[in-house]
Amino acid sequence: MNTNTAIIGGIVVVLVLIGGVYLYTQNSSTTIIPTPTGTAAGRDTTSTTQTPASPTVTTDSTAAPSDTAAGVSGNVNPNGSFTTYWFEYGTTPNLGNKIANQLVGSGFEAITTPGYITGLTKNTTYYYRLVAQNSYGTQSGTTYSFQTTVGTPAPVGSTPTTKTLAATGISRTTANLSGSVIPNKAATQFWFEYGKTPDLGLGSALQSVGDGSAVVAASLSLSSLDPTTTYYFRLNAQNQFGTTNGAILNFKTLAPPLSVVPVVTTQVASPIATTTVTLRGTVNPYGTQTTYWFEYSTDSGFASNLLKTTAQKSAGAGANTVSVTANLTALQPATTYYYRTVAQNSAGTIRGDSLFFKTN
Repeated sequence: MNTNTAIIGGIVVVLVLIGGVYLYTQNSSTTIIPTPTGTAAGRDTTSTTQTPASPTVTTDSTAAPSDTAAGVSGNVNPNGSFTTYWFEYGTTPNLGNKIANQLVGSGFEAITTPGYITGLTKNTTYYYRLVAQNSYGTQSGTTYSFQTTVGTPAPVGSTPTTKTLAATGISRTTANLSGSVIPNKAATQFWFEYGKTPDLGLGSALQSVGDGSAVVAASLSLSSLDPTTTYYFRLNAQNQFGTTNGAILNFKTLAPPLSVVPVVTTQVASPIATTTVTLRGTVNPYGTQTTYWFEYSTDSGFASNLLKTTAQKSAGAGANTVSVTANLTALQPATTYYYRTVAQNSAGTIRGDSLFFKTN
């Protein structure tokens, strides 16, 4: 490898890594709160107390020039609105040229914004600055300068190729995001953005996928999501040549299981003896874990001071009617008892009709 090429490539990588370290430092104590919270460390944090505004822009003062190109970088805080960035440049402080627009999301924290300027003249001083724009306005960073070299070839590589794939493992509160990245021969990092609207607003931490030319899988597991809610997401990647964005896709979390109160009946007790009896009834749990018991008393109104109950037992969580029984002992002879079946699940407690029997 040409020594100059290695030096330039190293400088550009350092630029991107510095931005990444800055971003990580900014987020190292941040917990994503997607309302509810995601499991990944966060890039962007949406707060109900923050007000969207025009972006905050910082141009990095150090560039990495070759003979006809230069790597430049900076940081942009989208301040809660989808934000586009670009670099303006020229041979005078008036600039006059710009690179293609790139997207950096819509959160409330600074994101590294690499750019690559080509078609430059050798051994020439150029001025440049970072500019960002969202629906609330356009902001520019400080203008700096660099000088192109003679005999230093541009680094090998290009912006990454990024593809968002469908979410998997979707439950009431969790989902797995996935996608693929081709680094295109430059050290590349990816992150996911997501949120409850197509404006996204939340993001994961940067993760490295190397500098190869093969497809690399990217993934992120989310938890503590809201049930029955649509979430939007996309995969992004960046290297020293710039930032690319996958398509915005969406998924919907599942609904909570439908909980229905059980259906119960009280049936004729038998056999009846002098001091014992078997109480009988039926319970349909309707798909929800259900317990049952019997209430009995010598008072037809089931007054609390005379009320007795059998031990609670499980009727399961099936969708079919099951027969239930309970054996009573130590009853009073020749005495009338009133009884009823009771069943309970997460949807409520149901009591069957009251029947009676008389011991022998």
